[in-house]
Amino acid sequence: MRGQREISRVCASLMEMKGFRIPHKQPSLEELEGWRKGTFSLNPVRRFRYTANVEKRREAMEMRDFKIAVLATQAAIIFIGKRFAITNQQLGDIVDNSELYKRLNGAQGIGKKLDVHSFEHGILGSENDIKERVLEFGSNKYEEKPVRGYFLYLWDACQDLTLVILAVCAVIALAVGIPTEGISQGWYDGVGILVSVLLVVLITATSDYRQSLQFQVLENEKKKIDVEVLRAGCRQKISIYDLVVGDIVFLSTGDQVPADGLFISGYSLIIGQSSLTGESEPVHPSCEKPFLFAGTMVMNGSGKMLVTAVGMRTEWGKLMSKLSEGGDNETPLQVRLNGVATVVGKIGLAFALLTFSVLIIRFLVARFAEGFENWKMTYLLDIVNYFAIAVTILVVAVPEGLPLAVTLSLAYAMKQMMDDKALIRNLAACETMGSATYICTDKTGTLTTNKMAVIKVYCAGHNNEAENLHKILREKASELLIENVFLNTSGDIVECEDEHKVYGSPTETALLNLGLFLGGSYSAVKSSCEMVKVAPFNSFEKKMSVLVKRRDGRYRSFCKGAAEIVLKACDHVMDEMGASNPLEALERQKLEGIVRAYSQEALRTLCLAYVDHDSMPECDEVCPKVGLTLVAIVGIKDPVRPGVKDAVDLCLKAGIKVCMVTGDNLETAKAIAHECNILTDGLAVEGPVFRRWSSEETMENLFKLQVIARSSPSDKFLLVERLQAQQEVVAVTGDGTNDAPALHAADIGLAMGISGTEVAKSTADAIILDDNFSSIVKIAKWGRSVYTNIQKFVQFQLTVNIVALTINFVSACATGDAPLTAVQLLWVNLIMDTLGALALATEAPYDALMERPPVGRQGSFITNMMWRNILGQAVYQLIILWVLQFKGKTILHITGDHANETLNTLIFNSFVFCQVFNEINSREMEKVNVFGSILTNNLFLLVLLFTVIFQAVIVEFLGTFASTVPLSAEHWAISVALGFCSLLVAAVVKLIPVPSKPIMEFFRSSKAKGDAMDDGVYHRLPSS
Repeated sequence: MRGQREISRVCASLMEMKGFRIPHKQPSLEELEGWRKGTFSLNPVRRFRYTANVEKRREAMEMRDFKIAVLATQAAIIFIGKRFAITNQQLGDIVDNSELYKRLNGAQGIGKKLDVHSFEHGILGSENDIKERVLEFGSNKYEEKPVRGYFLYLWDACQDLTLVILAVCAVIALAVGIPTEGISQGWYDGVGILVSVLLVVLITATSDYRQSLQFQVLENEKKKIDVEVLRAGCRQKISIYDLVVGDIVFLSTGDQVPADGLFISGYSLIIGQSSLTGESEPVHPSCEKPFLFAGTMVMNGSGKMLVTAVGMRTEWGKLMSKLSEGGDNETPLQVRLNGVATVVGKIGLAFALLTFSVLIIRFLVARFAEGFENWKMTYLLDIVNYFAIAVTILVVAVPEGLPLAVTLSLAYAMKQMMDDKALIRNLAACETMGSATYICTDKTGTLTTNKMAVIKVYCAGHNNEAENLHKILREKASELLIENVFLNTSGDIVECEDEHKVYGSPTETALLNLGLFLGGSYSAVKSSCEMVKVAPFNSFEKKMSVLVKRRDGRYRSFCKGAAEIVLKACDHVMDEMGASNPLEALERQKLEGIVRAYSQEALRTLCLAYVDHDSMPECDEVCPKVGLTLVAIVGIKDPVRPGVKDAVDLCLKAGIKVCMVTGDNLETAKAIAHECNILTDGLAVEGPVFRRWSSEETMENLFKLQVIARSSPSDKFLLVERLQAQQEVVAVTGDGTNDAPALHAADIGLAMGISGTEVAKSTADAIILDDNFSSIVKIAKWGRSVYTNIQKFVQFQLTVNIVALTINFVSACATGDAPLTAVQLLWVNLIMDTLGALALATEAPYDALMERPPVGRQGSFITNMMWRNILGQAVYQLIILWVLQFKGKTILHITGDHANETLNTLIFNSFVFCQVFNEINSREMEKVNVFGSILTNNLFLLVLLFTVIFQAVIVEFLGTFASTVPLSAEHWAISVALGFCSLLVAAVVKLIPVPSKPIMEFFRSSKAKGDAMDDGVYHRLPSS
């Protein structure tokens, strides 16, 4: 019993690999360092290439620990031509130096010295203008780690300790073989090993180099950010890399400040500097404190800034340059497979030592029997060969390619996902998405097209289609509506060459287009009054307000927002003549009915209102919460995206639940959710109701919940927390600054590429480039594909490991010789490592993946099904190889002088073809039919073809180097037939049922099970 408990303890400790776990999001430097210490690797340079550089990360963290007072750019004094009357040194000295800023006449004076025409016109923006500014002040790019060339990957591949040892063995074999066997025969063994080592190095380096090129493309995509600038009087979008000193940049909520600069003007602007300084306290830029720094985030409000420093002349540029050297975090699956590789490698080391010991002992016993006085120099060659075999067993046993197969699969998947409109920012998201059990999605832009238009309007007593509004509205009423639309907006209309360019969110552009349709002049309305205060739209109050001073000296507040919220604040309504009349109860009921009717037609409803003030309001509120006059109710149409319903159905089929979280009112949300097939027989509640749920109500209703309407960002965060507490793997979509906490807390944060702010994108794990829910489902499909592909490769590789180790060890014990030589084992290692990863880790996703339930948080990576397949194939291969080894000559009537060489070649050939057909078996872990879509995977077919052709070349033409002899047609047929039979064996093995309980659970103690399953807390992914 004690022995059994000890075996159980060892098995459990081996498989749990507690040291090889990291959280899937934002691991600490200590966690990243921890698993490396326990790793057993023969080539740490290659093994750790796609992991974070902890030392560089630490240096970058230290760079961030400075105070804002020392942010001045330490640029050298550069002589500036007559055009620019200010130097880089002076621009750097301005930072946080209010006295110098005032002496230079503030932003206006500095703008003139930078040859900015005016803050309403911007720089000239011509090609020569841009070139001169780049020449004098630099470009907005930071220095990055240089791209590695192919020869560096060759050098990395040569760092493998066992390959170095084998190369030394080859040199010794040459040094001993040539003197003892002559120049004509003595060089074969040594050169054979050297050529094999060279082949391994070349193929490994080529594979790694191809991966690096794919990652480079993805890195370039991650850095694409557009900014809005004012050039030659026109507002335009440009790449952040094209920004120059002197540019006027427009900032709005969620933007990243693209360069160092000075505040010009703005409303309620709040800047978060934690990304640069680590300080969580936001700052409020103003004309007195105008300094803005690259890399900080606009948390609220809007404004304009003058760019004074770009690229490496900013502290953000220096920090990003250092961070680029730190590399990406490794994924949890990479770390787990490093653990598997370490365990298997240590077992392989033990087998290698045992095999070498057995071979040496048998050799010494034989020499002792015949007498050491008969010692020959060829015996030294035998010892070198024994050592080479032992080292090669270690090469085969340590699956260096196992963690790198994850990288290969992720690189391939990420490249393909770019075509499917998904950009992965965090590698771990790719594999985690395959485990997702819940998707919490926004409505606007994700389920809908985000191409909004005002369809219906109630205004001045008329409820009509928007296209007919200009025919029925009187002048005064029309003016009030146009004023409300044009003054109370975060968007903009730029008139360039008799053309109106409308900027802003889809909702803002829909309203601004309505104002233009009604004949309004944006510039005339804007110039008719002075903007005093702005309260930007936020997700909590669900409204936006402005306070303006009119030409007659009076003040007016405009308000727009969620219909039911603004309507409650109204006690007057605008009549047909544009006058304000008291809002009676009956009229209010009628208006509420209009709001409901619009909502039931799946229209987004907004109310527009105003209130006049005789003098400047004393309170800080931009618009009072009562006493408003209702101007209009608008119904905005946002059509459902084509294909969304099918994508939702596919999620439900795949066991992934979908919950829509939206700021729209309940009726609109339910109408859209029904149309998308999200709301079926579940619950639809409003955010305030959801927040008030008790723990008992949460347990009862959480998994029935399908729609949350009138939600705030805190509702989304709360939903994530509650689902994770139930061990769900949660994916969340978000586009706004306030979504950042939910995106950060979720297992997979998905930001919108079109409508998403830079704050949301920087927090997310993946960016949906087309804002389409269908693309999210494609990520889930690819995530499952990555996970499954790695499982296939692990199943294939562990089978080869078990058979190769066992056959050589048992043969060494039984016969004193190993049937597989060093060169042969190196070829087998190439088949199962680099070529196996290429063949199996790059399988494209297929529809059947979405017919399985998600793995979830508690799923095991190496499943019972995989163990069944591994053991079934290993037993079959060992039986046929042992039968050939011990009875092959008799059964196949192999005789003659080369009987032993022929038999060993037949064993080697049969072993390789078993792996070729088992590679086909590994394509499907459950289904008997393993040939589905095989003809569509060109890389898989190419790898198989290369393996078969090169195997034939080794056997028939490279026998002197590989210790093989040419085989007869009969023996070739036997080898291929024995390999082919592995397909039949796999079909039979797959009919064997397996327990649902993971096999390693049987080795765990009761206490361990309780600790793992019954702690009632959220378990970080992955859990295997």
